[in-house]
Amino acid sequence: MDLGLTGKRALVMGGGRGIGRGIATALAAEGASVAIVSRNREALERAALEIGDKTGAPMMAVAADLGDRASIAKAFHRIAEAFGGVDILINNSGGPPPSGAAGIAPEQWQTQFEAMVLNVIGLTDLALPGMRARGWGRVLTVASSGVIQPIPTIGMSNTLRSALVGWSKTLAGEVGKDGVTVNMLLPGRIATERVAQLDNMVAGRQGKPVEEIAAKAAGDIPVGRYGTIEEFGAVAAFLASDKASYVTGSMIRIDGGATRSI
Repeated sequence: MDLGLTGKRALVMGGGRGIGRGIATALAAEGASVAIVSRNREALERAALEIGDKTGAPMMAVAADLGDRASIAKAFHRIAEAFGGVDILINNSGGPPPSGAAGIAPEQWQTQFEAMVLNVIGLTDLALPGMRARGWGRVLTVASSGVIQPIPTIGMSNTLRSALVGWSKTLAGEVGKDGVTVNMLLPGRIATERVAQLDNMVAGRQGKPVEEIAAKAAGDIPVGRYGTIEEFGAVAAFLASDKASYVTGSMIRIDGGATRSI
């Protein structure tokens, strides 16, 4: 299936590893020019080189910190100038430290809110004028299945990512007639460093081998395993495509059926 992404220009936050890298690779494989952004310049440049070698797509690596609004704005303008615009924006922020919901210092809430919510909104506002003027754009925001079924070990993530749910849905209604779709991607247990970190935390708390914890978690998923970044990237590429032009304002679960609610 030709997804119609040849010549499109994508900016993928957190594109150097994990879910972000899976999305960047899938978009590049479909013919898009892809800029990946994260804090670790060395890892980012290595990822861009590897993805470019694998797909043959034009790649760009720009180091920036999603926690720093000025840094993100500078990165966006650099990418937009180099590519001639941004057609596809992948909002993908790192998660806060594992925690419950109670007893967290207000300063910590504020720091994470700025990085995970305000700066995501700010980056999207930078991209939207060009998308609307061209009559075509895609905004995909990676959140978590915890916005539907809260995960006890990541209380801050459940809370802050949920704020983006209302924003994304509202925004979809505002820009749909301009040819811009806005959707959210909700990962379950995708095999990434972040999920490995959470498994190790649970293993340490329970005094069990991490392999036992991971096997138990996989057994609770209807498909019986963790997902891969390639599977996640494939869904993102479809939603970024012309084929998905009638899908907007939605939350897409990529969790192997793990979320129990309808």
